[in-house]
Amino acid sequence: MIARWSWGLILDAGAILLDVVPEGEDLPDEIREALEGEGDRITDLHVWQVGPGHHAAIVSLATPAPKAPSTYKERLSHLHELSHVTVEVQPLPA
Repeated sequence: MIARWSWGLILDAGAILLDVVPEGEDLPDEIREALEGEGDRITDLHVWQVGPGHHAAIVSLATPAPKAPSTYKERLSHLHELSHVTVEVQPLPA
């Protein structure tokens, strides 16, 4: 019984440590939908579960018209599963 519980704990902890997004999770698509457009393009996106119902994301954007990271975070504010977001903005050459 303890071995079975331990194995389940190892699998759950390993998935979190390896940044696994649960199967069927559409959060990465929702992030892309909220941020891409008007020339803004996600170049790198990492989403992982940090707890039950809580996710973190690191987003790298390339854009011809850079805005403050807070602008992009505001576009994600309706995604309540996101508990922590880091946004990096890179200007595209004109």
